[in-house]
Amino acid sequence: MRLVSVLLGFAMLAGTAPLTLAQGAQPTPAEKKAATTVMLPPAPKKLLPEALDGWLQTAPEKIITDAAEADGANAAALKEYGFVSQESASYAREGQTLTIRALSFGDLTGAYGAYSFYRQNGWPKESIGTGAASFHNRVLFWKGSTVVDATFSHIAPESGGELREIAAKLPMPTGSKAELPPVISFLPKASIDPQTTHYALGQASYSGGGGVLPASIVGFESDAETATANYTLSSGPATLTIIEYPTPQIATAKLAEIDAYIKAGSAAKPAWPKPLMDSDIASLEVRKSGVLVILVSGDAIPDESHRLLESVHYEADLMSVTQESDSEIKKTGQLLMSIASFVIIGSLAAVLLGIFLGGGRALYRMARGKPISSVYDEEFIHLDLAEKWEDPEAGSSEAIDRRK
Repeated sequence: MRLVSVLLGFAMLAGTAPLTLAQGAQPTPAEKKAATTVMLPPAPKKLLPEALDGWLQTAPEKIITDAAEADGANAAALKEYGFVSQESASYAREGQTLTIRALSFGDLTGAYGAYSFYRQNGWPKESIGTGAASFHNRVLFWKGSTVVDATFSHIAPESGGELREIAAKLPMPTGSKAELPPVISFLPKASIDPQTTHYALGQASYSGGGGVLPASIVGFESDAETATANYTLSSGPATLTIIEYPTPQIATAKLAEIDAYIKAGSAAKPAWPKPLMDSDIASLEVRKSGVLVILVSGDAIPDESHRLLESVHYEADLMSVTQESDSEIKKTGQLLMSIASFVIIGSLAAVLLGIFLGGGRALYRMARGKPISSVYDEEFIHLDLAEKWEDPEAGSSEAIDRRK
């Protein structure tokens, strides 16, 4: 029996040994190299509520990050504005429906640009978020880096308040991401229709936003940005287009190109867009101010158009930057001056230390009734040295003292 137990034990060890080795086997270098760690980006924060004043979601919200899926017809414009994601949801309440989509952008500039792109001229202004407009059952507003587009099956008096609840909870960017595009600030405030301002930073957003010039003439390849707005002048409507370029040199070159295009008239290539065709040729004028190229078009008389054109002024916001201006000669002189200062300070310190120690010793001697100086002291050290030696001629020992 004991022999049988021993044999069974060996059999069990033999059966489990391969499994133990397999479990404890270390991965090969190739396996280690093949294993990679994938860091997934954080999930976007939800912008739309599941329930809102009786409105309940009929299906889970949908989040997409592809601009083509969000708006296939205007995907290029969304990309120019820095599109990040879109969250959409459908709601129902007492037989009514509500569809909302919230578009997120990289900064406040992109959100404002997208809002101005989707909002059409003539839409009534609403008091929701930072800016809002409506058209029949559709309400469009923006706040921070988000644009919200809501479509009701039926607009009710409380619809605005419901959307304000959503706007109040939208995130706000900080720092440089919370700044409006500077080119917007150059639009004159007098006689402007604020519901007609448009901001573009690419060909797709400029053309889709009703740009006056052909997008190929503007020069977006040179990092141009545009601001467009309509003005109600006493003699007729006018449109002001401001194009901001990175440098005055680029602005000068583009001014000549745009001026030549305007003067070419019907022979211009490409052909004039409809906004130019509908303008009074006598009122068309273009000028430059700093890095800005300004164009006025429309039906106002030339005097008023010119006055509107001249009301735009570019003032550079200069910032002082400290530059390294010390030469090698100046640095060497500073080093020598430092050494000389160190020597002078050290010498003065030595003199002061000598005066302090010498004066202290003099006071000490005066206190003991001795002269200040020790020159007159008769204090000598006497050495009494004796040497004993034998005189070989005398044949006897004799102690002889020698005093030194």
